[in-house]
Amino acid sequence: MKKRVVITGVGCVTPIGIGKDKFWDSLEKGVSGVGKLTRFEAPTLATQIAAQVNDFEPTEFIEKREVKKMDRFTQYAVASAKMAYEDSGIKEVDAERMGVIIGSGIGGIETMEEQHTKLIEKGPGRVSPFLIPMMISNMAAGQVAIILGAKGPNTCVVTACASGTHSIGDAFKTIQRGDADVMICGGAEAPITPLSMAGFCSMKALSTRNDEPQKASRPFDRDRDGFIMGEGAGMLIIEELEHALKRNARIYAEVVGYGSTADAYHITTPSETGEGAARAMKMAIDDAGASVEEVDYINAHGTSTEYNDRFETLAVKRVFGEHAYKLAMSSTKSMTGHLLGAAGAVEAIVCAMAIHNSYIPPTINIDNQDEELDLDYVPNAGRKADVRLALSNSLGFGGHNGTLAFRKYE
Repeated sequence: MKKRVVITGVGCVTPIGIGKDKFWDSLEKGVSGVGKLTRFEAPTLATQIAAQVNDFEPTEFIEKREVKKMDRFTQYAVASAKMAYEDSGIKEVDAERMGVIIGSGIGGIETMEEQHTKLIEKGPGRVSPFLIPMMISNMAAGQVAIILGAKGPNTCVVTACASGTHSIGDAFKTIQRGDADVMICGGAEAPITPLSMAGFCSMKALSTRNDEPQKASRPFDRDRDGFIMGEGAGMLIIEELEHALKRNARIYAEVVGYGSTADAYHITTPSETGEGAARAMKMAIDDAGASVEEVDYINAHGTSTEYNDRFETLAVKRVFGEHAYKLAMSSTKSMTGHLLGAAGAVEAIVCAMAIHNSYIPPTINIDNQDEELDLDYVPNAGRKADVRLALSNSLGFGGHNGTLAFRKYE
């Protein structure tokens, strides 16, 4: 028999708040985390805005001598994992039964850029001996395991913007099949760097609404013009149900389903019929043993790009039929920006807290809803609602699709 899995701790570093309480308060208020790009100067970039984490102080979470050995994405991962672990209230755990799965789309690209510049300007002898361990994408999972003493299963998922979702899904299956009692899982990303921003600008994937940063991320709006680069991390403590009950843990929600599919279509464009995303949602619903009519809320991938918004909407209609018009679907990227490999993890936290708090956060900046997109995207104001079953969608470059299903714990 499959073991039941519940969420007992959450932690996050986001452009709209560090820690679950500040993050949730911003979601309820519809606060945008997008502003002028200040991390570096690049006046010739077409996009001069980003969703930065401006108030993060790594030494609040990490010993000072260790901070310089970690890329920013690992610092975000460690900070959010420590917050999630504290939030879970776990005091004692069998270290060999606690694992870590943390995803990242582009890992330590900031470190790579800095050290490459040093190589060119000063020669190979000046390249840091920490370049490799700071840069590799699996180091977030490695450092979290070291700091929290987790000796169980430990891996890293790299599936672009679906990395966080796939990490949680794989961690869910690890507990479900009995290979661990507790998993620390999520995603971390720090992509606001000159090379990364230049690459996405060259693809024309980013919004250039430079004069109105807080209005720039506008999923499902007629006047959207691209996504906003964001940064941060989201971590969850998920736990085998009996293990959680024995220590009388607070339970946010139950993880009940996971779907993972490929479009096998194009390196950046989603399948035009939404069939890959649709199969991921259907797989997660079937895995949960649920019917489509039970789903109350979907946290959309919702990037604010024309293709994503249109094809995800088609996918939802394909799966849900008439019920697509009865459920609520919002994109919190309208507030956080797009955190790439961390997005799915942060949005899984949104789903868990939406269930726990009986509240659906809005999609902000829908001033003129696209006429072709006719679902309930919870425009501009959140609402109280009894959320019994929620889905979180992530659709990554390469055609990677992931959907998680969460149910109210009863």
